[in-house]
Amino acid sequence: MTVRNDILLAGLIGRGIARSRTPEMHMAEAFAQGLRGVYRIVDVDTLPEEDQNLKAIVHAAETTGFNGLNVTYPFKMEVIPLLDELSPNAAAVGSVNTIVFRDGRRIGHNTDLWGFAESFRRNMDGAALDKVLLIGAGGAGVAVAHALADCGVAHLTIFDLDAARADQLARQVRDNRPGLTVGTTAALDETVTQGLTGIVNASPVGMAKTPGSPFPLGLLRPGIWVADIVYFPLETELLAGARKLGCRVLPGSGMAVFQAVRAFELFTGRPADPLRMKAAFDAFDQTPRETADA
Repeated sequence: MTVRNDILLAGLIGRGIARSRTPEMHMAEAFAQGLRGVYRIVDVDTLPEEDQNLKAIVHAAETTGFNGLNVTYPFKMEVIPLLDELSPNAAAVGSVNTIVFRDGRRIGHNTDLWGFAESFRRNMDGAALDKVLLIGAGGAGVAVAHALADCGVAHLTIFDLDAARADQLARQVRDNRPGLTVGTTAALDETVTQGLTGIVNASPVGMAKTPGSPFPLGLLRPGIWVADIVYFPLETELLAGARKLGCRVLPGSGMAVFQAVRAFELFTGRPADPLRMKAAFDAFDQTPRETADA
C-alpha cells in the first residue's frame, strides 16, 4: 500500500490533549486541497484503563486504514519499539512524533525538530544565542535540543527533574552536533542564570493538565528571551511572567504549526500551506467545541 493522497485519515495519541488544535489544522488543510479529511484525537486519559494500551491503539489505527498518527506527550519514546523503521532524524534524536503506515510497515518520523527550528528562525531573528537553558529532556526536549544547535546556539545547558535523562541527552547532542558546547544543571537557581541569553521550556509543565512555571519567575530578567513549546494554553505562566518583564517571547504555536505542516506532507504526499494551517490554528477558539474534536 502506498501513501493515500486522496484522503487524510489520521489521529493524535497522547495524554491531556482534548484541547489540541492539531485536528483543525490537518482537516482545514485537507479541505483546502480537495481531500476528504478525518483526524481523531485519542486522549488516553479519557479511555477506560483496560483500553490504555499504546500497542493496541497503534495496531487499531493501522488496521482501520489510517494514513498515520501523530504522537505527543508522553509517548514519543515509548512508541519506538512498536515501529518497523525510523527516518534519519527520528533515529538521530531517538524520538517520534509522526508515524506513517506504508506498504505494511510503520515508519517513525520526527517533525518536531524542523518545526521548532523553523518557528525560531522565522520569529526570533537576532536573538542572542550565546547561552541557552533547555528545560525538559524527554521526547520533545531531544528534538528541541538538536533544533537549537541547528539554529546556532553556542552553549546549551539542559535541566530535567531526572538528572540521568539530562546527562543522556547532553551526551547524545554532543555526538550528533559536535560544534555545540553542552552541559547540564541539577538545579534552577541564580548560578544557572549567569550569562544566560535564552530559556526554552520543552517540559509538560505549563500545560492545562500540569499548570505552573517550569522556571522560577523571580529569576527572569528583561534581557533573556523565553520560548515555550506548550500551546494549550497558548499563554503559559512562564510566557506571561516573561512578557510582564518585557522579555522577548516565542509561544508554542509556531512549533505546533510547522511540525503539522511537515506531518501533513508525510501523511498525504502533498505539501501543506503554512499560512492556511496557521489560520486554522488561530481560529481554534472560535470553533464550536462540539465540532472541534471531530
